[in-house]
Amino acid sequence: MKIYTSESVSVGHPDKLADQISDALLDAFLALEPEQYRGTTRVAIETLLTRGLAVVAGEVRTESYVDVAEVVRETIANTGYVHTDYGFDGRTCGVMVAIQEQSADIALGVDSNTNSQQKIGAGDQGMMFGYATRETESLMPLPLAIAHALTAQSVKVRKEIDPLHKDALLLPDAKSQVSVEYSEDGKPVRVNTVVLSHQHVEKLRLPEVQAMVRERIINPVLAQFANYVDGDPIMHINPTGKFVIGGPQGDTGVTGRKIIVDTYGGMAPHGGGAFSGKDPTKVDRSAAYVARYIAKNVVVAGLADRCVVQLAYAIGVAEPVAINIETFGTETVDPAEISRRVREAYDLTPSGIIELLSLLKPTAGALSPGLAKLKSEGKVALGDAPEGGWNYHMTAENGHFGHAKFPWEDTSNASQLQ
Repeated sequence: MKIYTSESVSVGHPDKLADQISDALLDAFLALEPEQYRGTTRVAIETLLTRGLAVVAGEVRTESYVDVAEVVRETIANTGYVHTDYGFDGRTCGVMVAIQEQSADIALGVDSNTNSQQKIGAGDQGMMFGYATRETESLMPLPLAIAHALTAQSVKVRKEIDPLHKDALLLPDAKSQVSVEYSEDGKPVRVNTVVLSHQHVEKLRLPEVQAMVRERIINPVLAQFANYVDGDPIMHINPTGKFVIGGPQGDTGVTGRKIIVDTYGGMAPHGGGAFSGKDPTKVDRSAAYVARYIAKNVVVAGLADRCVVQLAYAIGVAEPVAINIETFGTETVDPAEISRRVREAYDLTPSGIIELLSLLKPTAGALSPGLAKLKSEGKVALGDAPEGGWNYHMTAENGHFGHAKFPWEDTSNASQLQ
């Protein structure tokens, strides 16, 4: 018997909040891009958060104007940080902006790729991985699926208790961790341990916090995974005894520091590149998305029960320099045949990925918090967003994979691999 562990963090965790700010700004730059310049915007934005201060830096090429500070403040407030007593206030914190123009040398390789005249080159070198497994309905690893469900439930409970952010009991910062026992043949058997640390207001004592977290967050989530709950799992709820100081007051947050939370919880390889704040010409992001798309479609097509897809790129070159597929002996056809079908089915250049997954059109379906506020105040002209859409800000909230609203989770065309 082996035990595998994955963690998740809430929207109020300082690193995850930094991710959300970077992606909310990406959403804004893409959404406000003039039609005649559609597809030319380049964004690489990092955010650093500390007590009372947000610092936004990076490189951008755009023909649009974005009120960066307003987007930053609204994104922070949207997570529940609206009072200094909570450790951070999006309405009053300082916002420092240090954004410069994208390097002309990088633009030369991406925009004027000589190896493929009709297709943009990769925005950077690197290797990216995608993963899918039959362990859960979402084809995500079980420990991470439960960990993400816990942090999502945390947000739901906080909003139920304090929908207007005026009388909070539980505060935005939280972390979950789930350990699952696996059989020798690699199948999940039972939940072994659940760890959940949740920020709370000063007036709550530890027994009150533990009861609230157990009854309103952990138990409802474990009920969703009842097949893997045998007896009472070990639980550690706020094991330090107190968690009042949290968010950017307690820890500095930086974009891109939760890459394992963002992907597969350590159950699959990671190329090392972060996602948030990067436009889809950066293959760190877009190739990781299409790698997940391929792995998931391989599994849904019945070609394997477990699949890892690795892609690798050279900066300025459109075609991947390597495509590798690992099925861990679970394949139903020859792995070489799976690889051949994948190569024939998908255009894995940056242009092909962007078109396949509609990565330049996220805000056609939903507005991130900053854009929604700017629109409501009449500061930007944007059309109405239909229900059920997605944006990049959403990817930074509760993991980039395993959520049906994202286009790289679609398996409607899996039959083309059969």
